[in-house]
Amino acid sequence: MSSSSDDAVLLDKPAPGVRLITLNRPQVRNAMTTEVTAAWAAAMTELAGDPDVRALVVTGAGSSFCSGADLSWLDQGSSQDNTPDKMRDRMLPFYRTWLSPRELPFPVIAAVNGPAIGAGLCAALACDLRYAAATARFSAPFIYLGTHGGMAATWLLPEAIGVPRARDLLYTGRELSAEEALEWGLVSAVVDDVLDHSIKMARHIATAAPIATRLTKAGLEQSANGLAASLQWEALAQPVTLATSDVHEGIQAKRERRPPTFTGR
Repeated sequence: MSSSSDDAVLLDKPAPGVRLITLNRPQVRNAMTTEVTAAWAAAMTELAGDPDVRALVVTGAGSSFCSGADLSWLDQGSSQDNTPDKMRDRMLPFYRTWLSPRELPFPVIAAVNGPAIGAGLCAALACDLRYAAATARFSAPFIYLGTHGGMAATWLLPEAIGVPRARDLLYTGRELSAEEALEWGLVSAVVDDVLDHSIKMARHIATAAPIATRLTKAGLEQSANGLAASLQWEALAQPVTLATSDVHEGIQAKRERRPPTFTGR
């Protein structure tokens, strides 16, 4: 196991092609402190540059997934430091750092082991798949803290659960249980051992053809541009995969009724 920023974030290799990143500040419910944010950014950079990664799992240490942004800096700065323009310059890099799972070329799974609150909910939403423990809770209480939502909450929530339910969470600030989150489609499953289940799913994804998987993630990211754009993308992406050795391996493995061994070539 490797660590960075004094173990604020842990980066592990639980299986071939699979990485596990753990927010490791349970004493503050894995809040997005300056220290944790810097460690997260370093881990994301390392993962993005690792060609062997095929799937990533994100979880929190202790009883929380992530309690959201640490806003204690608001009380520490002067009125000149906390002007809207200066805070915007601070917040945009923060948002982009924590939403970087959307930019990673491989699928990312959130193993939501406990409460995911505010920006912590957005961090889970930035992952491609979400699985929840029964103890998981989800809420977006921004306006009840006197602030507008951040970290793309007004885009990520409607994408995941639709506009009416996004309005429900954002306007009421109420807490959604794991079972309600499953009913709403916010998570794919509620399981007893969420980390074990998430790693098993990541291991399964890691056995797929990596070029096809990465292109599929890229295609899904731009699918909001509509049917015509998706067809244009697929007309480019599918020929790329048809020119790989992996497609021949996949077809041959199916004929021989055996698991394929994909090399990413």
